[in-house]
Amino acid sequence: MSRPRPGGPSTLEAPAIVGRRHEMAAIRRALSSTRLLTLTGTGGVGKSRLARWAAEALRGTFPDGVETVDLGCLEDGGLLESAVAAALGLREAGPSTLDTLADYLAGHRTLLVLDNCEHLLDPCARLVHGLLRGAPRLRILVTSRQALTVTGERVLWVPPLPVPPREGPARDVARHDAVRLFEQRAARARPGFAVDAANAPAVARLSRRLEGIPLAIELAAARLRTVPLDQLVSELDRHVEVLEESTLPGPPRRRSLRGTLDWSYELCSPAEQRLWSRLSMFAGGAELEAVEAVCGGGEIGREDVVDLLAGLVDKSVLVPETREAVPRYGMMESVRAYGLERLTRDDAEALRPRYLDHHRRLVEANRLDRLAPDQRERYRRLQADLANVRVAIELSLGLLGQPRAGLEMAARLWGYWLLAGSLTEGRHWLGRALSLSPEPSLSRVEGLWVSALLALHQGDLAAAEPPLGECASLARRLGDDAGLACAVQTAGLAAFAAGDAARGLALLEEAHARHETCGERDALALNLFYTAAYGAAAHPERVAEQGERFLALAEAHHAEVSRAYALFAVGLAAWNRGDWRRAEALMRESAAFRGAIGDRWGLAQCLEVLAWIAGARGDHGRAARGLGAVEPLWRAMGASPDRLWPHVQGHERCVAAAREALGERGYAAAFRAGAGLGLERALASAMEEAAA
Repeated sequence: MSRPRPGGPSTLEAPAIVGRRHEMAAIRRALSSTRLLTLTGTGGVGKSRLARWAAEALRGTFPDGVETVDLGCLEDGGLLESAVAAALGLREAGPSTLDTLADYLAGHRTLLVLDNCEHLLDPCARLVHGLLRGAPRLRILVTSRQALTVTGERVLWVPPLPVPPREGPARDVARHDAVRLFEQRAARARPGFAVDAANAPAVARLSRRLEGIPLAIELAAARLRTVPLDQLVSELDRHVEVLEESTLPGPPRRRSLRGTLDWSYELCSPAEQRLWSRLSMFAGGAELEAVEAVCGGGEIGREDVVDLLAGLVDKSVLVPETREAVPRYGMMESVRAYGLERLTRDDAEALRPRYLDHHRRLVEANRLDRLAPDQRERYRRLQADLANVRVAIELSLGLLGQPRAGLEMAARLWGYWLLAGSLTEGRHWLGRALSLSPEPSLSRVEGLWVSALLALHQGDLAAAEPPLGECASLARRLGDDAGLACAVQTAGLAAFAAGDAARGLALLEEAHARHETCGERDALALNLFYTAAYGAAAHPERVAEQGERFLALAEAHHAEVSRAYALFAVGLAAWNRGDWRRAEALMRESAAFRGAIGDRWGLAQCLEVLAWIAGARGDHGRAARGLGAVEPLWRAMGASPDRLWPHVQGHERCVAAAREALGERGYAAAFRAGAGLGLERALASAMEEAAA
């Protein structure tokens, strides 16, 4: 199940795991006999790290791959299925994302890791139940502070690391996993640190004070950058004594972690404390520019942010990441949750508008429906900040009471929703925002046609028609010529979906004239693509020029993503004119780019046409293998080429010719061979064979 993935936010490689030999063995045994294993335990005990290491160790056991989805930054349970689909690289082309997921995973011997589920227990339980029922060879490993209580679930409690007993020889101290972890992390804070006979009693006392909780140990070890070990132990002793006399709720180990977080917080300067709490608003981490824009102000000067970030990294409060050489700062979930508790009401009220404004600007600056030389970078930037953008939209629809701002953000992300395949999520936000912004406005016009467009890409014609009707009427009423042009264009796509190609092409041509009158270059470029791609089957000569114009525009503006779509449109027209050599070259080039960025929808279309070309040349075995290779992609997206206008005729002819040439049994055997290739091998095979 290996496949090209879109570039997304970087994930920090987990440090080498310490200990956990018994737990690893227990996970291995459990997953050999049960389909759902949940790792539970107190916060900070290392469930996530253990699950990821276990998954990596078991990779060879699952021939179709191991997939890990971190749900810690997802705050809306209604988006759970869409988030998992996006993490797996699936496009939600069908009406049910759960069905898409189950269909994709069905027949695969795959391990799916769902990390940090405790805040989404009910949605996760429903998802897991549906996946296990629909994908009988799937195994699922969950981390959560609570069990999901799904039928067949086995629960494994993850204990803290073993600590040295109060009475025992000093030479045995270093054998305990809590001490080994402290030694490893302490050596990072103070190079050369090692547990020896002289410091063993102090390290043993410290590990006992911290109850063997890995997160607490790591926070304490970071303190060695600035204080000696004896002082560190004394500070912890004083703090724990106060803690033990308090009425802090929860079991002892939860109090121990909370106490360590309290202690770490108190060791920060007032400015560091405030930045910690402010940064906790970011669900998906943040780059320096975002931290300065949102968290600066008041007691924190923008010029001080860099030094304060460095201080929080030194204290292990922040986890530094790097994405394409751009520093980014994230928090472990327990640390972020603590920061949110510490965020004052005044700070929260001041930060929320700044947070929303920053992410509105980010979305606008990274629109994918613009001809620009940095389209790929824009896509990756939006992927990296998607969790934060979700928080911003939620704020606009809820606490801030600015639904129009959320509507504009959700609508202007339409290029991202399409390229990422997150159609259900886009419709989710647009549906909420439109219901909260019923008043006539240009923003509503935009939201309506985008909502219809996403529905059409999911094959939901019935859901697309009402907003399209309202959109055209409202645009005329408001004198919104640009919005009306988009409404007419989307109505053209709806006509194609309904099987009326003549009307569809006429509407696209009407929209073209309207875009030209409005001077909307980017909208015009999109119109050229739709006209070339959708009109190619019925009128290849008539629309060929439109595809060439789109390609020229994309190349003139060095717009890589647009160029890949233009190559497909021109290649499709070439295919329909019988110019197979040019069609093949264009499809190969488009497929290579789309595979590199993880555009599975575009890749499926390119591979489909390459199969037709093989059949047209008389190589029906390769054509059948190609159709088989792309079929899992179509199925995973809830789509089928025999229901998509640009593909219907070519697909049916290719299948019929291959069956006649190979016979039913020969066709079925070749098709199965292609279906078993997997995406990466299928893409490589198509590229190599097409080049021959």
